[in-house]
Amino acid sequence: MALFACVFPLLKSNSDPSLPSCLLLSKKKGVNKYFGFKKLKTRRLHTRIKAVMFSGNRVIGDLIATALSGGIALSVLRLWEETAKRGVFDQVGPLLFIFFIWKRPPTGSDTRSNYFPEVSKKKSFALKHIGLAWYESRPGRKAGLQALLRIKILKKSDPNPSPAQKTNRKLVHISIGLVFMLCWPMFSSGHQGAILAALIPGLNIIKMLLLGLGIWKDDATVKSMSRFGDHRELLKGPLYYALAITCACAVYWRYSPISIGLICNLCAGDGIADIVGRRFGKQKLPYNQNKSFAGSVAMATAGFLASIGYLHYFSLFGYIEVSSKTILGFLFVSLAAALVESHPLSSELDDNLTVPLISVLVGSLVI
Repeated sequence: MALFACVFPLLKSNSDPSLPSCLLLSKKKGVNKYFGFKKLKTRRLHTRIKAVMFSGNRVIGDLIATALSGGIALSVLRLWEETAKRGVFDQVGPLLFIFFIWKRPPTGSDTRSNYFPEVSKKKSFALKHIGLAWYESRPGRKAGLQALLRIKILKKSDPNPSPAQKTNRKLVHISIGLVFMLCWPMFSSGHQGAILAALIPGLNIIKMLLLGLGIWKDDATVKSMSRFGDHRELLKGPLYYALAITCACAVYWRYSPISIGLICNLCAGDGIADIVGRRFGKQKLPYNQNKSFAGSVAMATAGFLASIGYLHYFSLFGYIEVSSKTILGFLFVSLAAALVESHPLSSELDDNLTVPLISVLVGSLVI
């Protein structure tokens, strides 16, 4: 993140125009002649940070920052939409199975025609022929591969989402908010920069409403963001997700640790919890059999570490101060968010709603 801060060398402070904000110090502290610090401690600034682009004209600078940030967020979203549309993660599992599981030598009687009479009719050309070539040379577990290929390729009518589809949806969940927050330093300080930045997830609210109500058709977006491919699902979790990030941006902005804790626990924490819980969550919680100890621990850990990372990231620009109180506050916020996410009430409402609410509530009390 320190490297990302150096992308904005023109970001300066009004109080000391000779120093970039990533080196901003209190006047009492000073900078020594060897380009070092007596003590690395940033100050919280409210309206002292100039816009990075076109510092002489904040409006133009913020408009350009809005366009760039929106383009970056849209590019990330389109990436995951394409992976969902093409079933990229659905093909990874069978390929790994083919290359690493089969080790038995061919028996001589096992041929393509005996065990794959239907595969030639399907569209997954590359996977089909790679699988058949390896199967013919190392057949052994014919029933295992045949079942695997039928589940991943032939059985497209199954309404339940595959693990690969769930992973793709959670990658969208993790990346969009965190990548968008990396773009905040491009905006000017004050309400203008915050409002223009909030327009980016705000437009996504409108998109979720249009898709969820069936007014706009976009199968790739629906598939990448919904559990079962139903467009009406976008009126719940994805809509709450966009609302939470919009409010964090417009209300708290980059000067408040509450916005950091909210987005990091919503994106990194909740996203990692689902991935880890499905993979290692054998031991379930006593009060919720749909949640696991592994998932809850992963959520608290990921949310806390992401919060610390973004705290240091924004401190490089002089927006916020790094302190032990703030770090301890992030720990309490992450623990509370993990506890609420594991509660059965979050499943009934939506964790994209309950996690931001508890993050704001606890953050307001302890940070």
